[in-house]
Amino acid sequence: MSGSSHMMKVTKRGRPFLKDTLDLFATLIVSLKLQTTKQFFRSFTHSFQLDHAAANLGSLKFSQSSRGPDPRDPTRIITTTTTTTFTMTRDMAKAMCQHFMDARLIQNAADLQSNLFKERGVYTLTPKGLHVLERFITKNGINADHLVEVFASEPICMKLLHLERRSADDEIIVSQQVISALFRRFAGRTPNYMHEANIPQNDVNAQYHERSKGIPLADFEDGGRGSSSTKHKYTFQAVSALEWLCDFTSIVGRDEAAEMAAHFVRFGFIQLVSDKRKTTDAAVIFTVRGNAPNGTQNTGEFRCTGKAVYQITDSGRRIARWAENAQRINRDSPNASSTHLPERNSSEHTPSVTSEEAAKVHRRASIAHRLRTEPATAEQKEAALKESNTDRLNYILDEPALRSLFREFLRGNFSEENLSFWLEVSDLKRKFQITSSAAPSTRGQPAAKSSAGQQAMEKHHEALIQMAFVIYNTYLAPHSQCELNIDHSLRSELINYLNEVMQDRGGKGLYQGRMELEQASSFTATQLQTMIRLYERIQSHVFRLMATDSVPKFIKTARFIALRTWVEEYDTTEDPTAGPSNNHPPGLGDEEVGRTYITISQAANEKAMQNRANSKGELAVDA
Repeated sequence: MSGSSHMMKVTKRGRPFLKDTLDLFATLIVSLKLQTTKQFFRSFTHSFQLDHAAANLGSLKFSQSSRGPDPRDPTRIITTTTTTTFTMTRDMAKAMCQHFMDARLIQNAADLQSNLFKERGVYTLTPKGLHVLERFITKNGINADHLVEVFASEPICMKLLHLERRSADDEIIVSQQVISALFRRFAGRTPNYMHEANIPQNDVNAQYHERSKGIPLADFEDGGRGSSSTKHKYTFQAVSALEWLCDFTSIVGRDEAAEMAAHFVRFGFIQLVSDKRKTTDAAVIFTVRGNAPNGTQNTGEFRCTGKAVYQITDSGRRIARWAENAQRINRDSPNASSTHLPERNSSEHTPSVTSEEAAKVHRRASIAHRLRTEPATAEQKEAALKESNTDRLNYILDEPALRSLFREFLRGNFSEENLSFWLEVSDLKRKFQITSSAAPSTRGQPAAKSSAGQQAMEKHHEALIQMAFVIYNTYLAPHSQCELNIDHSLRSELINYLNEVMQDRGGKGLYQGRMELEQASSFTATQLQTMIRLYERIQSHVFRLMATDSVPKFIKTARFIALRTWVEEYDTTEDPTAGPSNNHPPGLGDEEVGRTYITISQAANEKAMQNRANSKGELAVDA
């Protein structure tokens, strides 16, 4: 067991580094008991107050246990537990909560427009905060049963765009590729005239979903009345832009958002059309400078005032690819409204990219495009021939919407057990590697015989054994409920290994091929790992079976083809600067290029799928 302690690094802006901020936020929320708080005759569910947060932040322990081979004896498995303790005063805890609020991880439940963390306020998690929390729980193997209701009832950020930062000072690495990718997410696939969607004001989830598509736009008239006025399309308020950038990206404050917006101006993606503030009104203006492609220096200025109105320029519309998306929408949905979709001018073209820049930009085809079964051109047909069913299955398994539809297809073909087994083994492997716990430390109380981390690992090991043998008895034991159709030698090897382990311990072997939980209780971590490795071989066999037999039939179904466009809306690969690994952006070389990547919330995706299914059901009933 090891312990680690360090001071949180602080940026030149006076805030903690982003990773420390997110880790501390998620650890705090896992340790808290969110409850219903009453204030001013109103009740706020899943909320907390400063007193609760300060008490936990005053002495908070995060224990993480991981398994791996013993360096001295690779056949043995050892467990390493690392405990990190956070300690701070009440004033520091309040300041930290203000950072959480600036990063749009929490919000004042009674006043959603407030950006100030108040002493007696009531606070809830934002959709962005829930997205960050979900990733933290999944990554660290935390048991978060007490948060299930929160994820089920509150809106969650579907897609969060992450901007790579310098390790030395935590500043965002700015390049034209990064700003273009950020702007593309900001502008959306098509102009977002949200006020025309007629969404009820009390429908928080629907309002948030529409806003997530891109910055809400409106038409703005400037000047006098009648013929002397000028009408500007695709406009938005400056303050709204700052809020949007903080809500849907890894940007952690209005000052950082304003800096990115100034780069939008610098590259010509947006322009100021009106700022009718009084000369005596205070104004915050951010100015950035940088080198243009031709070597000259250019500047960008963004005014953070309540009266400032900006417009997306022709160049910005090209970068956002609105014209291409409009053509796709009209092709896939002939009845779609095209009121605000821009017309493509024959003289418009995408700015050229040099070979050196192209080498730095990792372009990946969208999921929906790669899964199309009816290529239109010769080039598409040639690419489709090269596309393997293995790649298709990987995309299906990674995308919750497609995976859910694939399960329904398999159920109709009496082979759902293949997918269920593959997913359960994947979950078992992930949980075997790591487990974590977060809780306030018990200062002043006698030390326990074993640490919280050790206790969590022991309990976790027992749960893994149960999980492993439930999988065996469900899918692999002879005449089991959902017996897999696998190679006889694979099944025999597994059964022989289990018999050998039981008999070595002086017990009886398997009874009619099945194992009772009492027999499995004495399994060591090393024996459990061997069992998991045998599961992996069976999992590979099942994967090949689904790829060769089920996937070719599935992608030809009408429901899959209908879902294709919907999946593209939430495609994680829309960003042209994403590196080969979304979870771990590539490190920096001699020249700072910067990368962006998108993470998708599985909980939010499942909600969207459920809402989509419910909407279809309502339409069917009405018909």
